[in-house]
Amino acid sequence: MEQQKTTIPTNYGALSTLVTVFFFWGFIAAGNSVFIPFCKHYFNLDQFQSQLIDFAFYGAYYLGALGMFFYSNLNGQDLVSKWGYKKSIVYGLTFSALGAIAMILAVNGNTFAGMLVGFFIVALGFSLQQTAANPFALTLGDPSTGSNRINLGGSINSFGTSIGPIVVALALFGVTKANDDQINNLSLDKVSILYGIVCALFLGAAALFFFSKKVPSGGSEEKTEKANKALIAMLIMTIMLVIAFVPVFMSYKEIPVDAIAKKAIENTRMKWLLFGLFIVLATLVISYFRANKNNEGWGAMKYPQLILGMLAIFIYVGVEVAIGSNLSELLKQPQFGGFEAQSAAPYVSMYWGSLMIGRWAGAINVFRPGKTLKNVLLLVVPLVAFAVVVLINSIAQNDMSPLYWYFVSVLIFVLAFYATQDKPAKTLLVFSLLGMLAMSVGIFTEGTIATYAFLSGGLFCSVMWSCIFSLSLAGLGKYSTQGSGFLIMMILGGGIIPPIQGKLADLLQSSNPNSVGFGIHTSYWIAVICFAYLAFFAFVVKKLLIKQGIDYDANATASH
Repeated sequence: MEQQKTTIPTNYGALSTLVTVFFFWGFIAAGNSVFIPFCKHYFNLDQFQSQLIDFAFYGAYYLGALGMFFYSNLNGQDLVSKWGYKKSIVYGLTFSALGAIAMILAVNGNTFAGMLVGFFIVALGFSLQQTAANPFALTLGDPSTGSNRINLGGSINSFGTSIGPIVVALALFGVTKANDDQINNLSLDKVSILYGIVCALFLGAAALFFFSKKVPSGGSEEKTEKANKALIAMLIMTIMLVIAFVPVFMSYKEIPVDAIAKKAIENTRMKWLLFGLFIVLATLVISYFRANKNNEGWGAMKYPQLILGMLAIFIYVGVEVAIGSNLSELLKQPQFGGFEAQSAAPYVSMYWGSLMIGRWAGAINVFRPGKTLKNVLLLVVPLVAFAVVVLINSIAQNDMSPLYWYFVSVLIFVLAFYATQDKPAKTLLVFSLLGMLAMSVGIFTEGTIATYAFLSGGLFCSVMWSCIFSLSLAGLGKYSTQGSGFLIMMILGGGIIPPIQGKLADLLQSSNPNSVGFGIHTSYWIAVICFAYLAFFAFVVKKLLIKQGIDYDANATASH
């Protein structure tokens, strides 16, 4: 009886509307995978210049969240809390629609810089949406199932990621899988039409949210204390990051005339990227100890779980993107099959599909099934999701036969999920350790076993975002949306850690040129280190929360 009194029912009507926004994030971002190679060919860009699109996206997340924090600190009230979660998401969708319009203007103006601005504006809207949507999901039911609701949104996001490239390819080329010639000869008129449709979708989703009576306004009118110390720390970090990234961006103008000059430029980029990583780590570590000594003026950052969680999000996004981004290069190596880009597509797709598989499993508890039914669903749902990934790729004319046995990795994930009993801290710890194990197996082996091990990183990453988010915001109260903004800033990790792994691969290979594939294969030690910190966070944050009278794992146990 005590459990029934303390359990808060889930607002399924509002949740079903909210997850449509999660779908758009995945759909639009994945659809860009068709558009980015077109830009590279049309504007005659090199590989580094094409990566500026990713920098524009991740930079917008960071600067958008920082701008909202700056505003809230000046006015003594969090902007998202003032607007309410509902209006914030509507405004964010509308802003992304403006970004789509900017893309249309840039396409017609034949300017790559204008397209970067368009990408930046779209991502600014996403930054506002995510700052509101994640804490909103936590409020739409019992705290013990908060991570499950975020997983549900993540599972819909991953579904959008899976079908996005297929739908976009159909819209632009009339086929489910475009070849290089079709992408290179893409008509600008079709690109304009695509982003016109994207603009309409954003506005349609905004209208759905605005007129839905099922969705509460959310937010809070509570004033928050000024967080001048946190603001100064983040501004110093931003200035230092600009100093670090300017040489990286400017280096694309340098045209290497020989291998030695090219290596010198690559070394310079690596040094500045490492400096950028050091800036983030140093800022968060110093902030942690200073806030722990005197928490006045730190706002949400006075909570140690948030600062450690900020670093966890930074590393989590970084390792998730790094594993997938470097996968194609790994599969080119003879010991991994020697696949060309087109042949490697099913493997890359399965990696990102693994995120959907895991998140579908992580969302089951949202619907509070009985114990027996839940145990059945925990086995069936991931296998169904695996079949969906195979089906989607088959429709896209990818040969999935080498990946049929990957279901064994899915079963390992299922067994681990049974063991964690849906407890956020335990789930994060177990899957972080499994991530370390998988990457280590991949590093010390070759061929199919190593490939499956690296792909399974997607399975183990799949439920981490929700665990980190819910644990980091636990106990923050009126600071939840401010804390959410800080976490969204740390998506920046996706723009720093992946290129560091790529540059490390180049340096390792140049130091051992006679060992083919040595660099990219060995570079996955970066992923091992990342998973090690996530395991550390899971272990430490549980103890921190218990000291504050919060035990999510105990609540999760009671919910079964």
